[in-house]
Amino acid sequence: YPIVPEVALQLGKVIASVFGTGDVSRGQALIGKDTRVSGHMLETALTSGLISAGMDVCLLGPAPTPAVAYLTRSMHATVGIMLTASHNPFDDNGIKIFDSRGFKLPDQIEARIEQLLIRGTLESDHIGSHQLGKARRFENACNRYIEYAKTTIGIQSLSGLKVVLDCANGASYLVGPWILSALGVDVFETSVEPDGFNINNECGALHPETISRLVRQHSADLGIAFDGDADRVVFCDSDGNIVDGDRILAMCALDYKRRDRLSHDTLVVTTLTNLGLHEAMKDNQIQVVTTAVGDRYIIEKMRSEGYNLGGEKSGHIIFMDHATTGDGIISALQVLKLLKETGKPLSELSACMDEYPQKMVSLDVREKRPLGEVPRLSEAADECQAALGDEGRILIRYSGTEKKIRLLIEAREEEQVQKWTEELATVIRQELGT
Repeated sequence: YPIVPEVALQLGKVIASVFGTGDVSRGQALIGKDTRVSGHMLETALTSGLISAGMDVCLLGPAPTPAVAYLTRSMHATVGIMLTASHNPFDDNGIKIFDSRGFKLPDQIEARIEQLLIRGTLESDHIGSHQLGKARRFENACNRYIEYAKTTIGIQSLSGLKVVLDCANGASYLVGPWILSALGVDVFETSVEPDGFNINNECGALHPETISRLVRQHSADLGIAFDGDADRVVFCDSDGNIVDGDRILAMCALDYKRRDRLSHDTLVVTTLTNLGLHEAMKDNQIQVVTTAVGDRYIIEKMRSEGYNLGGEKSGHIIFMDHATTGDGIISALQVLKLLKETGKPLSELSACMDEYPQKMVSLDVREKRPLGEVPRLSEAADECQAALGDEGRILIRYSGTEKKIRLLIEAREEEQVQKWTEELATVIRQELGT
């Protein structure tokens, strides 16, 4: 921190060093980006670092994160890089890296990259002029991804469905409407005019109230909202009721189980998943495996154990038969296909689980002190869990991208949720707040 051109330049050299295929030929890196104004700046600096260390670069331009992952493997690139801060405001930015198979990097490789980057001593003086990499822009690269995404539902017609689509003024602003329209969906699109500053600004998956309002206004069958880099998706039904990742996972798991497509009859979720989903899966003889928060941990578990469906309440849904990362567009297509095939509305399909009352709050912190070093908070958390017993839970964790702490309270009774949220939030503000 901060992600500035000097960091991106050095990171380019590090990536070429870590992923390079030889002293002279160091392979090819694909670079995609979302619509943040800083993306132009970082793209140029990162490209300079890569080619100065002998690696060729293919510039994809604005593209969803899952498109970069797919293109990395389909084009046999050495590494894929996405410039995005996902759901964060426009003035943040970040860098996601994929290996040649389109998967996020394991911890040990990330740690190696971080060490080399922090050390800041990696030079490229040994690369002669004749060994420099070359950069080229791949026009219409996303057309490959568009065609692939359509094949994940057998290029089945989705005509007859009317959808409100919110692209968050982000990376899906072109790709999203193109794919749905090509499959026959009647699309009312919104937040598809990025200006570098309006990504995620009161729109997209973080603000589903937009699609909720527009679905009712336009009498649509459902609403779909992506986040800034389109690896997350949130829905709403025809009445404007929000349908989050938990309900989508539940209905898709049940559909997969009915069609004998759910690998090992198992669904992979995180610790934030609503307890109601666990109960619904148990009632239908589906095993639930829980991981730490983050789609990368879900994917690691899915790969190691051979599972093919997993995801998060936040809208990261992984259909491993089709994608190597959370993919909002492919997830939306799978849901639309299910609606089309069953003839049932989203409200009926998503009613497959009863949701426990749950509340999450994000609070600013001065610093990310280890939670074990905050005894008053530990004591309050233990008291809360004892009161909730087996019919509730508490989760406290730091944000991975912001200087915030997340507090989640879940219980059978709404009053319990409100009571403990207020009490623990007060302790957090007093002990860790700004």
